Amino acid sequence: MCGIAGYIGKFLPRFSHLKKTSTVLQHRGPDGEGFYTHCHQKKSVALVHRRLAIIDPDSRSDQPFHYNGTVLIYNGEIYNYLEVRKELESLGHVFKTNGDTEVLSHALFQWGEDSLNKLEGMWAFAWYDERKGRLILSRDRFGEKPLYLWHKNNGLYFASEVKALAALVGEWPNVNENHLLRGLVNGYKALYKKKETFFNEVIELPSGTYLKIDSESISSPCRYWKPQPVEDESLSYADVVAMTKDAIINAVKIRMRSDVPLAFCMSGGVDSNSLISVASKILGCDVHGFTIMNTDSRYEEKKLVDQSVKELGIRHTPIKLEQSNFLENLRSLVHAHDAPVYTISYYVHWKLMQSMAEKGYKVAISGTGADELFTGYYDHHNLYLHEIFQNKNLYKTALNAWQKYQFDIVRNPYLKDPELYIKDPGFRDHLFSQNDLFATYLKKDWMESYTENNYVSSLLRNRMLNELFEETVPVILHEDDLNSMSVSIENRSPFLDRRLFDLAYSIPSRYLIQDARAKAVLRDAMRGIVPDSILDERRKVGFNAPIKDLLDIYDPKTREYLLDDGPVYNLVNKDKIELLLQHEELPNSESKFLFNFINMKIFMENQIEVNRL
Repeated sequence: MCGIAGYIGKFLPRFSHLKKTSTVLQHRGPDGEGFYTHCHQKKSVALVHRRLAIIDPDSRSDQPFHYNGTVLIYNGEIYNYLEVRKELESLGHVFKTNGDTEVLSHALFQWGEDSLNKLEGMWAFAWYDERKGRLILSRDRFGEKPLYLWHKNNGLYFASEVKALAALVGEWPNVNENHLLRGLVNGYKALYKKKETFFNEVIELPSGTYLKIDSESISSPCRYWKPQPVEDESLSYADVVAMTKDAIINAVKIRMRSDVPLAFCMSGGVDSNSLISVASKILGCDVHGFTIMNTDSRYEEKKLVDQSVKELGIRHTPIKLEQSNFLENLRSLVHAHDAPVYTISYYVHWKLMQSMAEKGYKVAISGTGADELFTGYYDHHNLYLHEIFQNKNLYKTALNAWQKYQFDIVRNPYLKDPELYIKDPGFRDHLFSQNDLFATYLKKDWMESYTENNYVSSLLRNRMLNELFEETVPVILHEDDLNSMSVSIENRSPFLDRRLFDLAYSIPSRYLIQDARAKAVLRDAMRGIVPDSILDERRKVGFNAPIKDLLDIYDPKTREYLLDDGPVYNLVNKDKIELLLQHEELPNSESKFLFNFINMKIFMENQIEVNRL
């Protein structure tokens, strides 16, 4: 896990720019730095690397890594590197290190871009062939590791973070106000609907692709992996439960490969406890869980967490939320992200990462992706009822269970109707909740309607795939990476495993929810491993916190800051914000809007400051 940056084009960047780029990426890789430059015909190449040593910490695995006329810099982990290494050795390859970097280098030399289908891992890399003057950039299947691109000065700059692009170029890109308004009005689920970032001209290399640049041209991103979900109706429920159990154990096992200590993000939910329980009870690992303790009854899970800790016999660190220094901390986090923080959950997650770092950990394990693989959100229940509506017996049984177990715990008024999608399959109003209201806070007309991609014909599966590739998981991965790397920790997500994905999307939809239990297959696969108290809990809590737990909006100094003149009020009506701050209680959607506004204000002020430097 590291930070990378580089350039290919007509003119090499100044070495002072390369050095500054390395400095601003130091938090991503405090264990070493490396530089490389090369000229080939009309093209020049520069590479910068910062190392966070996780596997084979010896200097022999430092980067840029040279092999047989090729040079590699990469950020990530190839979890199945031992298996790929064995295959390469059978072809005559000889290795000098015990790390995955050398394996990736040899694999690319042996198979080129075809090697990507052999790899299980997370990555953003640049691989340069000195003989051909060809550079290949690539990103993993789910986009766990970031790679930003900026076409400028007759060349292409790339980096793990936008601040590294700015250091390499020698100037900051301009702020993309349209994307700021998108996040403020429509919320985080809109941020990856368009191929935009918070900076004009800066884009991300799409997940699951590679980009090839040679002395003559730059290709369009080529997709090496395209998910092809097909339900296998021949599978029995017992089959998919057994297969899921095996796939999860394997996904966790290979992600426990590390030469440094690992810690686990822990909640009272099925996702994190599945990973923790497999690691502890099946793999025999010494597990240390970290949990944010919440005072809000909507998000509090102390009893479940305590029960799990006791039953599993693991080490545990609870972290209490505090109001002190919230705005100061948020300024630091916005600076670290080069963007507004997407939701208050990720401020909370950052505090979790800080606690892990203080305890000496360099790797964190999180449960990202389980909701999108196995069903996990409340609207999935409504979509499931639509899915099975034609099977009258199954529908009647499922409806009765929903009314018995789900109706009382669903807060969203739209989702209180079990026939929501039976009546209107196109209903999506709950996804950009109250965006028409929040648009009235702006000084200009701005509105963007909800859209989604059509991956498959199944309404439920299509919703889940949109969440996985466009709405929810890209947001989580972006924030997870920046939060963890800001304190030099690598984040791993075992549910984002190709084999597990293929299996989950082969499961017949009728199995996904049983007796009004979302994640039915996952729960039953983990029965006997995860504590029953966790598996039998129907309430979905989510990793969240109310803004009042962290910020006293009635404090005079806080209100003074929020209403201070600044660039945000070129876009937002101050009078509307002042009225919002006068509310004695903030409903959930308005609380989220206020958090988004504060982040937008801090971000725009930060950009003025960095452009002065």
